[in-house]
Amino acid sequence: MFARKSIAQVQRETESSELKRTLGKWNLLLLGVGCIIGAGIFVRTGSAAALHAGPAVLLSFVVAGIVCAFAGLCYAELSSTLPVSGSAYTYGYTTLGEFVAWIMGALLLLEYGLAASVVAVGWAGYVVSLLNDFGLHIPAALTGPSGYTLMKDGAPVLVDGHTVTTVFNLPAFLICVALAALLVVGVSESAKVNNVIVAIKVGVLTAFIVVGGLIVITHFGELAAKNWVPFIPPAQGDGKFGVDGIMRAASIVFFAYIGFEAVSTAGQESKDPKRDMPFGIIGSLVVCTVIYMLVAAIMTLLVPYASLNVPDPVAVVVDHFGPTWGWLAKVIKVGAIVGLTSVVLVLMYAQTRIFYTMARDGLLPKVFSHVHPKFKTPALNTVLVGLITAVAAGFFDINLLGDATSVGTLAAFAIVCLSVIYLRRSAPDLPRGFSVPLYPVLPILGILSCAYLISTVPWNVLRFFLIYMGIAVVLYFAYGFHFSNLQHGEGQDSGPDMGEFPAPVGEQP
Repeated sequence: MFARKSIAQVQRETESSELKRTLGKWNLLLLGVGCIIGAGIFVRTGSAAALHAGPAVLLSFVVAGIVCAFAGLCYAELSSTLPVSGSAYTYGYTTLGEFVAWIMGALLLLEYGLAASVVAVGWAGYVVSLLNDFGLHIPAALTGPSGYTLMKDGAPVLVDGHTVTTVFNLPAFLICVALAALLVVGVSESAKVNNVIVAIKVGVLTAFIVVGGLIVITHFGELAAKNWVPFIPPAQGDGKFGVDGIMRAASIVFFAYIGFEAVSTAGQESKDPKRDMPFGIIGSLVVCTVIYMLVAAIMTLLVPYASLNVPDPVAVVVDHFGPTWGWLAKVIKVGAIVGLTSVVLVLMYAQTRIFYTMARDGLLPKVFSHVHPKFKTPALNTVLVGLITAVAAGFFDINLLGDATSVGTLAAFAIVCLSVIYLRRSAPDLPRGFSVPLYPVLPILGILSCAYLISTVPWNVLRFFLIYMGIAVVLYFAYGFHFSNLQHGEGQDSGPDMGEFPAPVGEQP
């Protein structure tokens, strides 16, 4: 269970690296902003405000950003000490052993696989809204999860006097299937295309902030009295409003920060890791927190927060800009759709490569590391990921999917913080390009804050998480423990070449 990859072996793998140290602190900060801004702000903010925090969701972003800062600094230290592929999975394998690596792999399925489903549901919401603008209507029953009452402006949608119960989210299912097919064939995105996608996403949010901000400033007194009183709605128990609601919402909007750990992977290319890495990580988190707070402020001022429990909250708000800005609403929706499409693609890609790495290590059946002779992609592996994400997106509620994603990510971050503590004690003399300041206070705070946010999640999500992790443990002892390469003393082969798939700069896994 506790067999580990050799640290010396892992470090030797990077000695031949030709990467140049060319990134300064501002490069890292901009990289971080591009990585962080993505699906979360377009998808999850609305439900956090509507169900838990109200206008005080602004404070939830601050809490989530602080938790991310603790984990981000720990990621930075590990990446400067073990600058290898595989990220948290490899960190766990090298420090805490094979069983923890397996657990980390299971958590990454929640972080990437279910995150792709969440984003696909959000994508579907924006597509349905945009099609409605042009008079094209998908049957309402095919636009939501199984057994969900369709809502609009905080009230049930009525058709012929009856509420609409959705059966299946057809657009979300189809986008997952289509992108899985693309990944099987092999998709290569150039840096120019990636940068265009980032520019579109940032441009959409900028337009939203500028136009929405002008409307808000012009009518602030009226809007604040109508939608911001009280700013923190009275507590109703079970994480609904009040201070508990702010903390519960923090675990939801935490989704909006997924991707920040990509900054830590640039440790090998930083000019001065000890100085530049904390600046890039903390600076990008601060900038994005400010942007998120501005977006959330505009959302909750222009629209009553109870109306935002939808997959496409930005679309709902831009529809309230008024008829003068009807053209801008369409542009913003198109921009959101383009950006979210890229995010789903990258998250699914990341999940296939995690399965590939685990299969190559013998922890999953070898068939999932087989590469298609023509397309040079792990085809069967990709089909499996496509089915998992498509079924989850088609049948399950976005709030359940998002909460499960956040719990898995928080647990993974806690293990990363623990890995830093373990490596400091077991290998204190290892060369580190960057060291977590105020050690061991910050790693311990990282573990405790992640655990606290997990504790705010509803019991039905925690029950799902515990059952899921229980199944993962059983599978390890039933298969992974017996077939692991490390258990049989086999070396780690590099595997066949599958070509390059550069993750979009604006949403790196």
